Amino acid sequence: MAKVTTPRRRKQRQIPILIVEDNADQWLIIRAALTQCFPEVEPIWANTVSQAILYLETNTQETSKFPRLILCDLYLPRKEDGWALVEFLETNKFSRKPTVIILSSSQEADDIEKAYSLGVASYIVKPGTYHQWLNCFYTFRRYWWEVATLPFLSQQTDS
Repeated sequence: MAKVTTPRRRKQRQIPILIVEDNADQWLIIRAALTQCFPEVEPIWANTVSQAILYLETNTQETSKFPRLILCDLYLPRKEDGWALVEFLETNKFSRKPTVIILSSSQEADDIEKAYSLGVASYIVKPGTYHQWLNCFYTFRRYWWEVATLPFLSQQTDS
């Protein structure tokens, strides 16, 4: 009797998403929710502005490591730190420009308006419970992965 084999699937490379969050507890929640809702991505954590900038500058030429999305808390721990990072991302001329999304507890109209004026693609108010985080990231995944077209999608290939 012939041995039945199943076709081997090539292992798909996870696409990096840079999470800039200074609160370790929030990072753990975000990572867990992303892992459950968005298995195609690899969350990369930077807990300071300088770590985020270093990661981006180090990997700007590495297609497989450069993030297609950046989820950035606004208060890192001060609001000025978050704005500094958003302004850096808007003015820096990376060879690939990642999509920046603010993920903040702030619901202040001034913060939301300023974020959009600085070129962020979206502003999401952080959910309060884990169940809300899951709902948020399921919706997030549907929109950013299935509906919207992100830059440099064609450069991402399976390994």
